[in-house]
Amino acid sequence: MKIKCMRIRKIVVLLILALIPASFMAQDVIDQVIAVVGDEPILESEIETQALQMQSQGYISQGDINCELLEEMLFQKLLLKQAKQDSIEVTSAEVDNELNRRLGVFIRRLGSEQKLEEYYQKSIPEIKADFRDMIKEQMLTQRMQQQITSDVSMTPAEVREYFNNISEDSLPVIPTSYTLKQIVIYPKVSEEEKQRCRKKISEMRERILNGESFSTLAVLYSDDPGSAAKGGELGFVSRTDLVPEFASTAFAMEPDDTVSRIIETEFGFHILKLIEKKGNLVNVRHILVTPRTGVEEQQETRELLQDIRAKIISDSISFESAAEKYSEDENTASSGGTMMNMQTGKTTFAANELDPLARDVIENLEAGELSKVIKTRDERGKPVLKFFKLQKKVPQHKANLKDDYQRYQEEALEKKKQKIINDWITRQLKSTYVKIDPSYQGCDFKYADWNMPK
Repeated sequence: MKIKCMRIRKIVVLLILALIPASFMAQDVIDQVIAVVGDEPILESEIETQALQMQSQGYISQGDINCELLEEMLFQKLLLKQAKQDSIEVTSAEVDNELNRRLGVFIRRLGSEQKLEEYYQKSIPEIKADFRDMIKEQMLTQRMQQQITSDVSMTPAEVREYFNNISEDSLPVIPTSYTLKQIVIYPKVSEEEKQRCRKKISEMRERILNGESFSTLAVLYSDDPGSAAKGGELGFVSRTDLVPEFASTAFAMEPDDTVSRIIETEFGFHILKLIEKKGNLVNVRHILVTPRTGVEEQQETRELLQDIRAKIISDSISFESAAEKYSEDENTASSGGTMMNMQTGKTTFAANELDPLARDVIENLEAGELSKVIKTRDERGKPVLKFFKLQKKVPQHKANLKDDYQRYQEEALEKKKQKIINDWITRQLKSTYVKIDPSYQGCDFKYADWNMPK
């Protein structure tokens, strides 16, 4: 996840921790208080743990990542202090509802309550107890932030003024954008193919037990392109970054274990070797052997999709109903197939944000038309077959208020809210005790002088 510091939205720090109870945080990291806001401490372990996790996920800081995280946490604690001072309330029922909602999402992702308990190695009541205080604090800080900016709005005149203050030379060319729906089905894998893969990974495990290099075999044979070139190394990850079967084995391994047992996940068959544990993070090497779908299975899936497509064209079923009934993509099936751009949080896609195969089959469609069936890969690299419905197409153009009003309304509103938040922080700091450890006082904070004298 990439952080955009202190944007007016859900607090980033809390999003990172959304499914990690406090009892799992940085158990082995040497701890010390590196800042205090009012009577709310910030621990160095919190900074270090999140920095490691973000860096392992590819986040590149424009400055000092620890300073960025500290400023986010300072803001969070300031919101929490003010929420308590203003007697903002969150009822037990509201906390329970949010707790059940989040756990419900996680249970659906893992498959069952039993898998959730195996994931955390705790019972459901124990997991809820670990989450409860964290979720209550998050709800308090979110309500405090919403209260600060609740009256902020943008009139059409303000949007026009904002847009008119942008120099003509600075106006971007907006690429062609698409709004799409999709129906997705994964081809099945035969039992014979699964047995072939299990035999292959078993043979590699035996070779490692007999003294061959784990990292060398990973480079030569692993089907995970992201880690194979690095000898199978994943970098530091948390439990929530891993599928349950993989996580339970990775966190149970000891440094002197030569190689793990064989693990089967949705991606295929794995063997692991522990590199290092650090708090609630672990770094392992793994070798993955992924089962391949055969020509017969792919053809069956293609024929099923073509039959669904024909029924939609003949009006035997609507696209939306077909998506909800047949599509195997959990992110779009429940919304009638509507695709969400995970980079922007919107339903529009620029051409370069689409899979090249998808772009090729939709670029000449008219609104309302269906594409042909294509074979591609999902975001996890798994083979999948699908077809699209083009909802809307906006051709490339130079930015203007007629076509891009919503874009500039959101941008202007964001800047207006940001100024209000910055002003609020400055006012609060005049009467709030803030102490930052000398090792962090050289931070180049972006949104306030957190070291300002009282």
